Order: sequence, then structure tokens, then C-alpha cells
Amino acid sequence: MARAGLCSRREAETWIAAGRVKLNGKVLATPAVTVTEKDKIEVDGNPLQGRERTRLWLFHKPGGLVTTNKDPEGRPTVFGALPDDLPRVLSVGRLDINTEGLLLLTNDGGLSRVLELPSTGWLRRYRVRAHGQITQAQLDTLKEGVAVNGVLYGPIEALIDREQGGNVWLTLAFREGKNREVKEVLGSLGLEVNRLIRVSYGPFQLGDLRPGEVREVRGRTLREQLGEKLIAEANADFDAPILNQTSSVQRGMGETKKPAAKPRREKAVRGQVKNETLDRLTTRLETEKKPPKRHGKPKTGAFKSGNPKTGNPKSGTQGADGKFEGNRPHKGGTGRAAPRGGKR
Repeated sequence: MARAGLCSRREAETWIAAGRVKLNGKVLATPAVTVTEKDKIEVDGNPLQGRERTRLWLFHKPGGLVTTNKDPEGRPTVFGALPDDLPRVLSVGRLDINTEGLLLLTNDGGLSRVLELPSTGWLRRYRVRAHGQITQAQLDTLKEGVAVNGVLYGPIEALIDREQGGNVWLTLAFREGKNREVKEVLGSLGLEVNRLIRVSYGPFQLGDLRPGEVREVRGRTLREQLGEKLIAEANADFDAPILNQTSSVQRGMGETKKPAAKPRREKAVRGQVKNETLDRLTTRLETEKKPPKRHGKPKTGAFKSGNPKTGNPKSGTQGADGKFEGNRPHKGGTGRAAPRGGKR
């Protein structure tokens, strides 16, 4: 069930205990059963589809989404925000509700389980904004690991990027990814995390992915990045067909997806997307603004043709012959160039 991308292993055990799963027509009482391709498995009366090709997607998780199929508190979920053309998928690990950035999604439960393990050696890299004062020497103490409230956290590489008022921007990299690790570790140093963005997971980068956008990793690239060892451990299958799912987006029972908003024109949102990307992936001062645009009449200059041509002599704007001739209009003038050989 997990390998088919229907649910996680833990959820599969819960569904079996609830009597929702049948094996060859009989309700399954325990998950400790060996099955083969010849066995018929049903979940809620629906036959489990065959093995599908292993696939992986990159998702830019916005803040405010819970990484679960159905939230008991009714909060919006990651899976409810995914496009309708996506097959059933599982997340590789989780991100807290307020954490933003890269979340890996896969239709292969075996791959999801393997990629969550610290034994892969994959670095998880974060950009962090925190309130408080810190020195690089204090952050360097995290290289050997640290124990916080009885929980031992592994080595963490931490660098100061920029100080911004009462906040500081940091880059953190580690290989474990325990629950609330960044907040707990930095909290032990007197910092209060107020923004957390995951920018990479192993070889996969957030890059220019917009908030809420999903991008599939090409099969060849995925095989190369995983390598033979991880492919074998996950029992990934790159030869199986891509199956059409009747229910394209995985949701909890009774959860429905709100109608998608009408798409906006690219030109109308291009500037907003650019600003969001810069704000999320850099540590530039939030108060920085672009210099105001200057308005006024353009300068003109005379070219060999004898006709005035709009342009700025200093910018390299030239005539067809590549040369600039004539007097530049000085301040307070009319802005018109004198004709060749004529009188003013």
C-alpha cells in the first residue's frame, strides 16, 4: 500500500486495524502478511492498483500548510493544495506548519522511507531568521552536536549571513532532521526563530520554484542522483508504467479540495513573484527599496544624418554609422540639435 503511494506505512497499519483492507476477499487482521503480485488487495472496496514507475516531485511549501493527509483541527494541508494532475503522493519527511521551502514528494513509499533516513548522508539546508544576538563562535559549538532537554542533536554547520535590526539571518546544514530541531537548537543559544525556509534536501534545490509550485524531477536525473545503492534500498522501479489514477490527489477521508482560483495573467504577477522569491531566498534588508525612476524629456543628439536622434550620448546609443556628432544640449536649452552647416 505504501509502495503504491496510497498511504504511509503507519497509516497502512491503522487502516488494516480499522478493517478497511481486504486480502483476496477477506478482511485483513494484521499487517504481518507476505503478499505477492498474484494476491488481490482492496482498500475501502477499491482494488489496489499495480506497481507504478517511481517518481519524485519538488514542492515549494508555503507557510500555513500542515504536512498531513487530514488535520484533526481542520487546518489546510499540503496534499489539499497540490495540483489535480498529480498522482497519489507521499511526503519525504515533514515540515512544520510555519516552515516554508522545499518538500520532496514521491509516489513510492519505499523511496520516501529511505530518503528520510540520516544514513543517506544527505544534507538538509535551511535559511533562518531569528531574533536575538549571536556570535560565530557560539554557532561553531554546534559542529560537535548538542543536547537540548534530553534530546541529542547531531552535528550542525551554522553560519551568520547578515544582521538586520534585532534579527539575524543564518544558514544551517545538518543530516538528521529531527522534529523542531532548528528551533530547539537555536533556542538553547538564546535565539527565537521567526522564519524558517528549507532551500535544499540532498542534491535537490528549491531554486526558483515559486510558493505552491510543483516540479517533477526527470527520471534519468532521479536515477543519477539516487545512485544504485539507494535505488536498491528503496526497491525503486523505473521500468514500471505510469498509471492513471482515478483520484489524483491524496486526501484524508471526507476532505475535499476547494475550487482553484482563476489563473492570473503572467504579466500581472511577474513582479510579485520576483519580490516573493527574493524575500524568501535571500537575506537582503526588507527595508531596501529601488531608487525612484527619473521622469523627464529624453536628451537628443545630432548624428551624421543631420536629424536629431533620441538617446543618451553616454550610454553608447549611436547612429547607423556608429559615430556620435554634434553638440549635446545643455541644461535650460531647447533640447534640439543644430542642423549641419546651418544657422541657429
